[in-house]
Amino acid sequence: MPLRSGLRAFALAVLLILTTGVSHADPVRVAVAANFLSPVEVIASAFEAAGGEPVEIVSGATGQHYAQIINGAPFDVFLAADQARPARLLEQGLAIEGSVFTYALGRLVLWAGDGHQLPDNGFAGLVDHPVTRLAIANPRLAPYGRAARDALQATGQWQALQPRLVEGLSVGRALHYLATGNVSHALVAASYTHARGRPGGAWVAVDPSWHESIRQDAVRLVNGPNPAGARAFMTFLKSAEAQTILQGFGYRAAGEVTEP
Repeated sequence: MPLRSGLRAFALAVLLILTTGVSHADPVRVAVAANFLSPVEVIASAFEAAGGEPVEIVSGATGQHYAQIINGAPFDVFLAADQARPARLLEQGLAIEGSVFTYALGRLVLWAGDGHQLPDNGFAGLVDHPVTRLAIANPRLAPYGRAARDALQATGQWQALQPRLVEGLSVGRALHYLATGNVSHALVAASYTHARGRPGGAWVAVDPSWHESIRQDAVRLVNGPNPAGARAFMTFLKSAEAQTILQGFGYRAAGEVTEP
């Protein structure tokens, strides 16, 4: 009898340890560029439904996330809106060698808010159109802001539109300005045209030849508290299921570098 009691107590102790470990497992902490928030929410749900660990998503400007990471923010994965910041993190020893890959190619659209029209000549006719204010993401922080600036410069409209420009910290903030009626037009990520709860109005694609390709890179981070979960999430991000989801939001799938 004492032996049985001892075995039962041991089994209960093991069960408690296992269940405690599961309930207190670290989530996979993902820092994501604002343009990719809606797709990554769907991808994270699919990952969890497939048996993956819970995913904690923090959205913001790519430049803002980069600053947080170099200052010690404990993210596991960084889904940037460019290639430059992940590359810098690799150079600084803050990202895991071999883990970087291009997960999506972004697109830029010109969006006219409710009650406003798009230029008859498309994006190139913006400067002669009754634009009260035009929202873009900050070109110094956000790749979509840089693409917006480059496209305006390529079409000779940058200087003329300066007095009407409103810069948001991220491309998500630029869309917010449009949704709240603070601007008449915005240059934002095409993914927002597929998002639930999107603002009204019409949009037109911006010719990608007017700006550098918006190649969005993902990387695993050295200081992440859940390296195994991060590796599993990154593997899922490359899966056919995840690629189908991101294409449904208007992204193009991109080539990848296989991580070890």
